[in-house]
Amino acid sequence: MDRSYSRSRSLAPVVAVAAAAALTLAGCSSSSGGKKAEESAEGASAGKANTPRMTVALVTHQSAGDTFWDIVRKGAEAAAAKDNIKLIYSNDPNAGNQANLVQNAIDQKVDGIAITLAKPDAMKDVVSKAKKAGIPVVGLNSGVSEWQKLGLMEFFGQDETVAGEALGKRLNEAGAKKAVCVIQEQGNIGLEQRCAGVKKTFEGDVENLNVNGTDMPSVKSTITAKLKQDSDLDYVVTLGAPFALTAVQSIGDAGAKAKVATFDLNKELTGAISKGDIEFAVDQQPYLQGYLAIDSLWLYKNNGNYMGGGEQPVLTGPAFVDKTNVETIDKYAAKGTR
Repeated sequence: MDRSYSRSRSLAPVVAVAAAAALTLAGCSSSSGGKKAEESAEGASAGKANTPRMTVALVTHQSAGDTFWDIVRKGAEAAAAKDNIKLIYSNDPNAGNQANLVQNAIDQKVDGIAITLAKPDAMKDVVSKAKKAGIPVVGLNSGVSEWQKLGLMEFFGQDETVAGEALGKRLNEAGAKKAVCVIQEQGNIGLEQRCAGVKKTFEGDVENLNVNGTDMPSVKSTITAKLKQDSDLDYVVTLGAPFALTAVQSIGDAGAKAKVATFDLNKELTGAISKGDIEFAVDQQPYLQGYLAIDSLWLYKNNGNYMGGGEQPVLTGPAFVDKTNVETIDKYAAKGTR
């Protein structure tokens, strides 16, 4: 099979409208930070591929305690179980370490690799090595503006700049005047693009606030201090569900009247929207990102398929979740898949 999958760049993005309807969540071989563990997940039972067993590595920039990646991983595990794939999961927020994990996957001679590109420059060389080894590589979540430059086969996620612009417009509709955009990982290109997008369309004032996302007490104290320092702030924009929930606590501690808007969901976040603690969230469907990334590698190996024709990112977001539709999403969030 032809492994040289570079493509032209002229076509517009497409939107992911569906994944396979029938999912079997079964045991998958996984590893975190290089440590393997046998795990199982619960879900609806359905057909399973009778194609030869594949091994696929999913390597992300997940930080410890970031629940967003649990959802991505569930989607990946669902696709792996359906497609008769052994899934090896590993993660490290340090870009150099993440690149080493990709190299480990190459050394294991896996059949495919799915990676995130939070810091794409650090992944360039190792992606090139994977391609030279004949291993197809797809991207997900982070790197929509960079995946083609690195020569990845496909990409599944949202355009972070577009998502940020949409949130900025939503702030205008809410009558916001001054906001702070909280970045939990400095240097993460996707997070920076979100805040840049907000700034581009928001008609009020907005500034970035860098916090250490691996230290929640520090996140809380930093946001609290900012709110006390600037009583004019009427919105705190966070870039992940755990940070939004922490921002709600910071507002209480500071005695502030600011509201919270965020990117991304989890089951606690949907409950906070229902209660009115958080105004709205931008959903990029992380379960779908994980599912499609793994499923695409199976489709490529067994049928030579390219989602998006190999030239276009497959967009899984953005979409807004607020009080008007949160009940529809909540039942899935409770299962840990939204």
